[in-house]
Amino acid sequence: MTGLPWAYIDTSMLVRRYVREQGTAEAIRLTSHHRVVISAYGLLELTAALHAKHRSGGLSSTGLRTALARAADERPWWTLVEVTPSILGRAEDVLGHAAARAADALHIASSLVFQESLGTPIPFLTADAKQRTDAEALGLHVHPFP
Repeated sequence: MTGLPWAYIDTSMLVRRYVREQGTAEAIRLTSHHRVVISAYGLLELTAALHAKHRSGGLSSTGLRTALARAADERPWWTLVEVTPSILGRAEDVLGHAAARAADALHIASSLVFQESLGTPIPFLTADAKQRTDAEALGLHVHPFP
């Protein structure tokens, strides 16, 4: 994993790694070829999204358990960006420059701060069209996704 390039992976992309839906094959390919960087908040979002899919009938009980277990097994390889006062302040700045949703602003801010700490741009992977537009408007390199 350490030889792979970094990429910030939004929850919308990460869910597709664990649940079969449109874009799953591409999401698996992209997330397998990058070191995953995600906001710590994204862990909660991932769990919530998987449970929501289960409650709506889009994921069986076995599928839910399997998806949660796979995510837990892979989590040690992920780099988490903690939700700090600095990140929250940066998310507020994002909201001042883009009509982003609050959670999207948090992900965009987390990606911006992480890549600034590296001193180099990293791809931002999302399956959410609105978030993609907002991230691009703020200068992030957003990888194309179907």
